[in-house]
Amino acid sequence: MSLTRLVLMSGRSIDLSELRLSSTYGGMLEGYPCKLVNEMKIKGLLRAAEEAHPATPVHLVPPPRDYPDQYAGAFGPVEVMPAVACVGAFRSTALDRGHDPILYRSALTIVWFQPTPHVPSECDAEEALREVPWEELARDYEL
Repeated sequence: MSLTRLVLMSGRSIDLSELRLSSTYGGMLEGYPCKLVNEMKIKGLLRAAEEAHPATPVHLVPPPRDYPDQYAGAFGPVEVMPAVACVGAFRSTALDRGHDPILYRSALTIVWFQPTPHVPSECDAEEALREVPWEELARDYEL
């Protein structure tokens, strides 16, 4: 049973079977949001997604970045990503039309960022998430 269903811009429906939300900058005791911190956060999320779902490809939806007019410290300008980091395991129908539709599904783990901790659903999801090219990135698996 899925948590929710999304409809991609391509028209394909994908089911969200697992979702992990975390604060993008939660636990940050020192420093400030900058390119270096953001790249480390993204690498950590991708690594965690790959470890949690080793048989499934992982895709990063590039996060939007904001550059507020604040003092640039030793690590360069302030660079802020959306407040909530998301890792979701998605499933859909098989990609290969030759596969038995009862025995095969396709899967993709997606990492993305969003401003609030809501669960995306139907067409009410971040546009960049709905633009994921499923057919190019997902992989079929046998049940």
